[in-house]
Amino acid sequence: MIEGRQFNWFWVALLALLVSGCATSGAVENDPWEAFNRPMYRFNEKLDEYVAKPLARGYQAITPAPVDRGISRFFANLDDVQIALNNLLQFKFRDALSDAGRFGLNSTIGILGFLDVATGMGLEKHEEDFGQTLGKWGFPSGPYLVLPVLGPSSVRDAVGFAGDWVVNPIFVQIDNADVSWSLYGLRYVDRRADLLKASRILQSAALDPYSFIRDSYLQRRQSLVFDGSPPETEENDFFIE
Repeated sequence: MIEGRQFNWFWVALLALLVSGCATSGAVENDPWEAFNRPMYRFNEKLDEYVAKPLARGYQAITPAPVDRGISRFFANLDDVQIALNNLLQFKFRDALSDAGRFGLNSTIGILGFLDVATGMGLEKHEEDFGQTLGKWGFPSGPYLVLPVLGPSSVRDAVGFAGDWVVNPIFVQIDNADVSWSLYGLRYVDRRADLLKASRILQSAALDPYSFIRDSYLQRRQSLVFDGSPPETEENDFFIE
């Protein structure tokens, strides 16, 4: 039950709703480990059904909406640290400066991020991670991979997750394991609560949720790496060739 960002499988349910009908032969070719991925997907589904969803529903029931929004903003503010770093690594200096400004404003005037004052001041929130950075540097995504708890990923994104993990302020600044893991747990439950409705729609809309999530994930990651303008030709991937 760790921080999710682009690797947390729950947010993929929401993303999948935005890109229905995206299944491609290329996505299937990128899933040579399906014999492993499908059982892991079913394991994650059971974990979600018996652990994550009950916790999320309970959290949602006892947490006032303004507090819930503040907690979500708090963790989003911490994300701006790694987002700024990844923009810097991709030589997007203006975006990196904007991200650093967001973190500074929201951490001070915004009371540790519980208030998002930076957006109102024109500092746009970006979506960058080390997996995208590796893609920008030319590293192929590798096969699709379903990780325990974290869910949809790829070889490249799994490596990227580790990179983002070690620069996250929770990991860097908090030495107390009980506190840090409590924060990771709160983040996990908070994000799952935000996606309760989306996951219900996904399960009822998709004939094969596994394929739907896989294809949506791969398409969106490709789009993010190329800032919304992926090349028309498929990426040559040495992991598959």
